Amino acid sequence: MNRDELLGQLTEDILAYAMRGSFPEQELARSIKPEQLDERFEEYELLLDLHFILQDDVVEFVRELSAQLRSIRTETQTTSRTRRGTIDGRINWGATIKKRYSQYPQDNSIFVCDNRSENYDIPENIVLKRLISIIHRTIREAEEYLRADYDWVSETWKGSNDLIDELQRIVERNVHVRRIRDPDTYEPTERMLTTAADSRHEVYRQAASLLKFRQRLLSGEADEIRRLLEQTAIAPDDTDSLFELFVLFRFIATIEELRESGPRFQTIATDRQEVARFEGEKEIVLYHDNSARDRDLSFVAVPDETEAAPSRTEQVQLVAKEIAGNYFQKEFEDHTGRPDIIVLEIISEESGDHEYLITEIKNSANEGTIRRGIKETLEYLAFLRLNEEYVFGREDGEYFGSGGNGLLVVQDLQNETASLDEQHENESEIKILQASELEEKLMQVLEPKI
Repeated sequence: MNRDELLGQLTEDILAYAMRGSFPEQELARSIKPEQLDERFEEYELLLDLHFILQDDVVEFVRELSAQLRSIRTETQTTSRTRRGTIDGRINWGATIKKRYSQYPQDNSIFVCDNRSENYDIPENIVLKRLISIIHRTIREAEEYLRADYDWVSETWKGSNDLIDELQRIVERNVHVRRIRDPDTYEPTERMLTTAADSRHEVYRQAASLLKFRQRLLSGEADEIRRLLEQTAIAPDDTDSLFELFVLFRFIATIEELRESGPRFQTIATDRQEVARFEGEKEIVLYHDNSARDRDLSFVAVPDETEAAPSRTEQVQLVAKEIAGNYFQKEFEDHTGRPDIIVLEIISEESGDHEYLITEIKNSANEGTIRRGIKETLEYLAFLRLNEEYVFGREDGEYFGSGGNGLLVVQDLQNETASLDEQHENESEIKILQASELEEKLMQVLEPKI
């Protein structure tokens, strides 16, 4: 599958889950954010806001904001106050006479005074204040990256330190902006946005247009999702992460179809990359890009202590570890790499039986890369440990499980390869699927376990 096909499929997947109100937001954010960004930007809304402020229209809005604020609209507001013996403002004689007659008879020291003031809290200004707040907050979070020379930073922000500082001054010191109240959580309302969009003043029309664009982005409209994935400011330069996301969604969709129930998506925490959980008689937990340490799973490549003596290869590993530990004065553990996806199935809480499917993903059709993927998948299975105990091979010598515990997903190949059925007939220790086969064949791999 090429990049355009991946983007098209991912757009459909993301839109489908967003429309149903269930969506693995943190997983998507973690996968598509630029690698230089820290963990704050694994919050989906913040990552989308970063994408939002990198748009040319937003940067241009900030560039013209200082001049536009000079023509900000206000409404005149009249406040009436009752005074005794003093006059504060313009005397409203009609109201004064009425007040004296009804409440203060024969008291000529009573006056009703009108004071006129400017009201900044009109709908258009609430729209404007919300947009300024979003841009300012996001720039504050991403300022160190916007001021740096990263490829994903829009050209319009590169070297625009003065513009960032100007926005900071506007928020902190501009008298007009400061007099507008902070919008409530639910504001601006649709009516406020409509009022701003119909304004004669360009600054309000621009603010309404940009906020509506942001709403479409956050609501997951198909065109905006594809635009998000296509932008080099957000999507990785290569397609590796996009391919992993594609495979991840295929897993979720296939398990949903087999279980006839939807997943519960999880919030990602440190060292805990659980993406989705399917509950029922058999509980299935889907992890991505992590060894699932919260489940006490690990992939530690150490010699088998039950053997009488380590092999020549194991001896090299042991001595290298000892020398490195002595030199750096610290303890080292020999880990393999990490598989891209772990599907963990708990068959029964009472029996405590576990079943695993370890999946490695290689976004490549290169024969050498696929051979390396086969080796890595076998390593993950051979060194998979639960509570420091090997999962496979302790009793029956089957270090790679039963033949249904390892899966390698690769890009589509031009030359003829063994079908999944042929791999079953050959009793292959792991199965290999190409991208175009996932839609149809992944169910065949998962069904025996589910």
